[in-house]
Amino acid sequence: MEQVFTMIANRVSAMAGRPATFIIAMAIVIGWGISGPVFQWSDTWQLVINTGTTIVTFLMVFLIQNSQNRDAAAMQAKLDELLRAVDKAREGFVGIEHLTDEQIEKLRSALEQEVSGMKNKQATADDTVENLLKRT
Repeated sequence: MEQVFTMIANRVSAMAGRPATFIIAMAIVIGWGISGPVFQWSDTWQLVINTGTTIVTFLMVFLIQNSQNRDAAAMQAKLDELLRAVDKAREGFVGIEHLTDEQIEKLRSALEQEVSGMKNKQATADDTVENLLKRT
């Protein structure tokens, strides 16, 4: 089920991001606007565009979120591999995306302090995430 959804989400996302899709959507809106006088600007005429856009927006939210989740996970995996492969990188940073917002903010603050405090010093590569979090 998940593979089918991912396949559909990928295809719909790829199609939705194309200029032709925007042009088609714009043509539908223009056609709807032009048809207003024919339907005497009725409530049903307005309901058609409102319902259509609501449904499309509702479905696209899930597709966009799915794409962003996959992109973020892939990016994290790539960054984790770089951390693992670089000799002086701190491997303690692998997986920090699972920390709480507060822990990540403490980590960022500690890193900023470390960088500002080492104007004439070399950073040590053996400081771990845990040590940085303890300092704050």
